Amino acid sequence: MHNKYKIKQHTKVHLQQLETKGSHHFFSNEKEAKHILEEDITKIQKLQQKLYAGKEKALLIIFQGIDTAGKDSCIKHIFSGVNPQGCTVTSFKQPSTTELEHDFMWRHYTALPAKGYISIFNRSYYENMLVTRVHPDLLLKEKLQGIVKSSDAGNEFWQQRCIIINNFEQQLAESGTTILKFFLHISKHEQKNRLLQRIQEKDKNWKFEYGDLAERKLWKHYQQSYEDVLSHTSSHYAHWYVIPADEKWFSRVVISRIVAHVLGKMSLQFPEVTQLQKEQLLQAEEELTNEN
Repeated sequence: MHNKYKIKQHTKVHLQQLETKGSHHFFSNEKEAKHILEEDITKIQKLQQKLYAGKEKALLIIFQGIDTAGKDSCIKHIFSGVNPQGCTVTSFKQPSTTELEHDFMWRHYTALPAKGYISIFNRSYYENMLVTRVHPDLLLKEKLQGIVKSSDAGNEFWQQRCIIINNFEQQLAESGTTILKFFLHISKHEQKNRLLQRIQEKDKNWKFEYGDLAERKLWKHYQQSYEDVLSHTSSHYAHWYVIPADEKWFSRVVISRIVAHVLGKMSLQFPEVTQLQKEQLLQAEEELTNEN
């Protein structure tokens, strides 16, 4: 399963050709899929304990997707069992004035995982290749040299940003950080249904923002931007996975399968106990056993 949705390096992505509703031959039914998800949650929890104890490797997980794609619920369900001491979730909103005074990658540095940790990015530095490209006037806030008006940012500019990101991710990978990138691929029809749910169901009203309708009108532009990002930033050290997201239960279990698989391939082990530590354990056990 982990290979079916993987975007290979140098692949030209056409989102219209990729499914938004998953192939159910992986599971006989939704009930079975939810059972597998529960198993994966337990597996991820156990592997995270070894990752945290070993302090040798790290895992960065990036979630991207258009509004209502299900990023929040995926994070909530899949990582419900992990130890919060060893896992952080960062949601990147519109950059602040201070953040805009630095390069577009700056605010993400401190959110990267230390050795032994999992860091989850709910949106990421890729927003500067997506929202900013659809709304090029936002670039002017970055006060970039040579960008006086939004039209100054041509194809060469965006290609350079891809190179910056690829180099950054390669450096992370070579430093011991495994990178997983998930694009939740939702259809325009399903987005409409989810927006209507936010309007019609009172307990979801707080999620609705009127501005989402304006962004929806730019659907084609966002799809083109995502295609460009997926085509030029999926690499052997940081693959993109395009996950069918019209059915939330399906996207959750596919992602949990991939995360569990990748953690399992990291050869995680608890730290070996030295001979001195073994002797100290025996001594401590004896002292505690004989304690009055």
